[in-house]
Amino acid sequence: MGSSDASSSVEIAATPERVYALITDLAVLAELAEETATMRWVSGDTAAPGSVFRGANRNGWRRWSTRCTVTAAEPGRCFGFDVVFPPGLPVSRWQYDLEATPAGCRVTETTWDHRSGLFAALSGLATGVSDRGQTNAEHIEATLARLKARAESS
Repeated sequence: MGSSDASSSVEIAATPERVYALITDLAVLAELAEETATMRWVSGDTAAPGSVFRGANRNGWRRWSTRCTVTAAEPGRCFGFDVVFPPGLPVSRWQYDLEATPAGCRVTETTWDHRSGLFAALSGLATGVSDRGQTNAEHIEATLARLKARAESS
C-alpha cells in the first residue's frame, strides 16, 4: 500500500449479509462515514457493478462532492467503488471485504489513493486535510466502530 492508502478490520457479531445490507444502504453508510454528509443514487438504485452515486462531503466549513461508480457488489462478501471528482479526476477506490467467522464476520475497509501530485496538493487545500493517508486511517477506524455498534445493536 502507498503512503496515502489505508486499511483496517473489525470483528462484528452479525452475519455478513446483515453487515453488507448496512454498508450498501447509502443513507446508513453516509451516517457511518466521517466526512460524508449524504450519498444518493444517480444511476441505478441499488449496489450493482456500474451503478453510480453522488457523495456530498464536508470537513468543518469545507464542502465538496464526488461521483462514485460501484466496482464490486457481492452480497455478504464485498462492496467497492471508485471515486472521482467532477469532471472526472480520479480520487480513490474504497472497498469493504466481509468474511464469515464463527461469531459473525470480519469486515476490512480499505482505500487506495488515486490522486496525482498536483491534484493531491490542491485537494488537500480544498478539503482541509494535509495528510490524507493518516486521516483516512483514522476515519476508517471510526467508521468501522460505528458499523460494529450499528450491526450489533439491531
